[in-house]
Amino acid sequence: MLNALTVDVEDFFQVSAYEKIVRYEDWDKYGNRVINSTGKILDLLKTRGIRATFFIVGWTAERFPELVEQIFSAGHEIGVHSYRHRLIYNLTPDEFRADVIKCRDILESITGKRPVCFRAPSFSITQKSLWALNILAEEGFEYDSSIYPIYHDRYGIPNSNPEIHELKQPAGAIWEFPPAVYRILGYNFPVSGGGYFRLYPYRLSRFFLRKINQRLKRPFVIYVHPWEFDPQQPVIPGLSAVSKFRHHVGIGKNLSKLDRLTNDFQFGALSEAISQWRCFQPTQERR
Repeated sequence: MLNALTVDVEDFFQVSAYEKIVRYEDWDKYGNRVINSTGKILDLLKTRGIRATFFIVGWTAERFPELVEQIFSAGHEIGVHSYRHRLIYNLTPDEFRADVIKCRDILESITGKRPVCFRAPSFSITQKSLWALNILAEEGFEYDSSIYPIYHDRYGIPNSNPEIHELKQPAGAIWEFPPAVYRILGYNFPVSGGGYFRLYPYRLSRFFLRKINQRLKRPFVIYVHPWEFDPQQPVIPGLSAVSKFRHHVGIGKNLSKLDRLTNDFQFGALSEAISQWRCFQPTQERR
């Protein structure tokens, strides 16, 4: 079964936890650690022969087009991760559209190919921002991976569909591939990457992901960020204890965990995993 491996290409200071500490106007002062840390992921995927989807922040692509070229020339799928990494539910529809178009056009100008995959910053398509899906459909996006079916203080729609599913909008349909969860005692337990993957013992992550493939008979999507492979990144003062823990837990061991994960499961790009899943569904479910 082909699962989706995704990378949210953003630097450590662009995460939502730093939004009130690091001013957007000061981003250029923090360097370009994203290039080296993304390179670690690319090297691992090359060794494994894996194609992934890289959701790239437009600000980063604009300043480091050579990084986008390196990702694209390695055969990976390019997706949009917004231009400024702002939470969608804090934007107006017009602001969101302008942000998405700006990022998409930057990526297209570098690769010559228009992206059709989208992931919201910090999974910020929630009940308050479901309107974003129709804008994505209007702008020609075919795939999304932004709706997290869990409870969280920043994101999530707990009762949303955890499987790959089609979301019909007035402007057209878009396929949603939610981050992976496993249901335990009526609660969706997040097992799909990021801080959860860094926090859990690898065997626990592998246990739940195998359950999704073998018991639930469906693929899962994993997400990582380049800064999660950068143990030497600076610690910017001002984070709460909770946010600091979320950001830094397990970073030193994350590359070895990803190495094990890519050895234990089959992975491909987001659109490939969705396409394969659709091919094996009964005809009536594909309509």
